[in-house]
Amino acid sequence: MKVYSVAATVLALLPLAACSPAFAQLAGEPYIHDPSTVIQSEGKYYTFGTRGGGLISDDGYTWHAGAERPGGGVAPDVIKLGDRYYVAYAVGGGGMNGGHASNVKVMWNKTLDPKSPDFKFQDVGVVASSNGVEDCDAIDPAFLYAKGHLWLSYGTYFGFIRIVELDPKTGKRLVGNKPVDAAIDMEATDLMYRDGWYYLLGTHGTCCDGANSTYNIRVGRSRNPTGPYLDHMGIPLLKGGGKLVAGASNRHIGLGHFGLLDLGDDVQKFSMHYEADMDRDGRSVLDIRPLMWRDGWPVGGDHFEPGTYEIQSERSGGALELAVDFVRIETGRMRWGPPTGTVKPIANQTLDQDSAKWPAGIIPVDMNDYMVRPHQLWTITPVPDAGGYPGDPYFKITIAGTDRALAATANGDVQAVPSFSGAPEQLWRIDQLIDGTYRILPKATLNTGEPLALTAIGAGTPALIKFDPKSDRAKWNFRKP
Repeated sequence: MKVYSVAATVLALLPLAACSPAFAQLAGEPYIHDPSTVIQSEGKYYTFGTRGGGLISDDGYTWHAGAERPGGGVAPDVIKLGDRYYVAYAVGGGGMNGGHASNVKVMWNKTLDPKSPDFKFQDVGVVASSNGVEDCDAIDPAFLYAKGHLWLSYGTYFGFIRIVELDPKTGKRLVGNKPVDAAIDMEATDLMYRDGWYYLLGTHGTCCDGANSTYNIRVGRSRNPTGPYLDHMGIPLLKGGGKLVAGASNRHIGLGHFGLLDLGDDVQKFSMHYEADMDRDGRSVLDIRPLMWRDGWPVGGDHFEPGTYEIQSERSGGALELAVDFVRIETGRMRWGPPTGTVKPIANQTLDQDSAKWPAGIIPVDMNDYMVRPHQLWTITPVPDAGGYPGDPYFKITIAGTDRALAATANGDVQAVPSFSGAPEQLWRIDQLIDGTYRILPKATLNTGEPLALTAIGAGTPALIKFDPKSDRAKWNFRKP
């Protein structure tokens, strides 16, 4: 994710790895196992889990119990088609009660809001099954709607992962459609379609062992929805192949149950659970992380990490900075040839040296060549109790060592105000895009309700305009100084 040296970062973190919690799990009570794909309904976000029930969020960041679905069972999934929300879930199987006989059932509702007068699930019936003897366990269903067809994958380590086709108008199994074997050695599958490729994602490793679970998400792809699916090395998923998408990291163990959350404008994220969040008593929790694409393959990103950065324009390479006078570092004449005495490092310019002539009030913001100056260094910090967006909280962006904060203006400019007040125009959303760069948006812009992104409208001029994912103008990188 980061453009600075991974090796240097790992070395720097090693002494703290045993005791420092990783940043940015979701807020609230995101406790759930086997979460369905996160989906929006009437302005709220929903996900359902094993044994019924699920979570609701107003913003995709702070989650609470309250989602409802009948039927119990395990590992549901949800998709919206037309004015219906279809929910698939499995009853029986999974080795529970000593067997692998199971049924995948589907039901639908016009809303997911349990307080709505229209909230009433309608049963569709069984769309897939296993008898407990065959090489398949019909649980862990997942939907994909692509090119006018509705597909359902299901299965576990007990035999094959299978794919069937459903009727997108009714949710029922298409008459005469037979299951197709697509993979082995995985479970909790999901399907995606992108650029002519179908992707089958599944969870490898061991489950249900808390902090000792080895769950990780892997993928293969095919030009056909029923396969054959191969990984990046050409190994068929039917022979146990799979390219790693995401696995355990820091203190979060047992990553599984992938679900795509496409927010548009080249912002994609994925929902999943950690079987053990060691910062939450080792409980199973929901998380939402960025999804990137490299060479036609999905790659799991990480939450944005707070810290001090140069904010670099992808368009020009210029650094976002306060528009203040440049203060020279006095080093004498240029040094040529080998030294005649002791080699001494030159100290970085201090904040006091750089800020001696800064105006006391509002300072405009521009971009310039990065020169390791304090007025080009920004500290990015999550703001408690300010809400968030899918996966992350809002951040404040301040000049390092000060409370001087980046702020949006009513006319679409950006400026640095003397101190952070917590106003919406001083809260920033930072989304990693599918190419690994970032877009930066204020929570609110004065005089307009339209979301606007920080954009380099020239080599040295930042402004807030509508985001264009096809242009580098509104893409940024964060570089460690």
